[in-house]
Amino acid sequence: MRTTTTGRVGQYAALLAYLVFLAFPFLWLLSTAFKSPRELGSLHPTWIPRDPTLDNFRQAFDEQPLLRAAGNSLLAASTAAVIAVLIATPLAYVMARRRTRLAKAATGWVVVSQAFPLVLVIIPLFLVLKNLRLINSLAGLVMVYVVWALPFALWMLVGYVRAVPTELEEAAAVDGAGRLRTLVSVTAPLLAPGIVATTLFAFITAWNEFFFALVLLKTADKQTLPVVLTHFIGAEGVADLGPLAAAAFLATLPSLIIFAIIQRRITGGMLAGAVKS
Repeated sequence: MRTTTTGRVGQYAALLAYLVFLAFPFLWLLSTAFKSPRELGSLHPTWIPRDPTLDNFRQAFDEQPLLRAAGNSLLAASTAAVIAVLIATPLAYVMARRRTRLAKAATGWVVVSQAFPLVLVIIPLFLVLKNLRLINSLAGLVMVYVVWALPFALWMLVGYVRAVPTELEEAAAVDGAGRLRTLVSVTAPLLAPGIVATTLFAFITAWNEFFFALVLLKTADKQTLPVVLTHFIGAEGVADLGPLAAAAFLATLPSLIIFAIIQRRITGGMLAGAVKS
């Protein structure tokens, strides 16, 4: 009994330390965004700003086209996430239900593809998009995001499909439903939490992506928010810390808000009681 209690205390302590580790950069970013230039240059920084100000936010919007960049990021990230999930859902169903050599090979490709560094694939992608005349276009960036997000979306959705009891599909087949009808009417609704979670992660990945956008987008009117944030750093590497923190804080809000809204659907179990034991 004492050992169990000690183990739980240790687990909660480790979880608390992990949460503090994750929250520290965001809290420090939030604190910096509301500090005045004088306080930012202080040799004794504090967590809570002594004289909170919104000047950093006003300056950030005056110096850089944040709204236009945010619109570009939103369009590219949402489009890529939706397309990747639409492609991955039926493929994941086939990979999970048909244990063939091709399915195993596809699963291996999903795992191996995650090991490729961005630098290794950027040159082939650049040449392909150049031949398609999609350099410096959001359409080309969306294509890259879809290709990059597809393996991870497949990997996630395969696990969700395998969690759906096959007894439900067998019962639908007994009632006369075909394979497509079973997938649409029985399996797809049960995959809703997995589809939402996969779409969310694909969106966040594309929203925060920097390297592809930096290489593929050339003109200011097409640049995404992560690329625009680098403009707050001068040629000599000196950052305009206040406006940069304010802009970076605003850039993190969409991911936090979306996750807060749908987190119950991600963790909610829709399979409870679906099959009687």
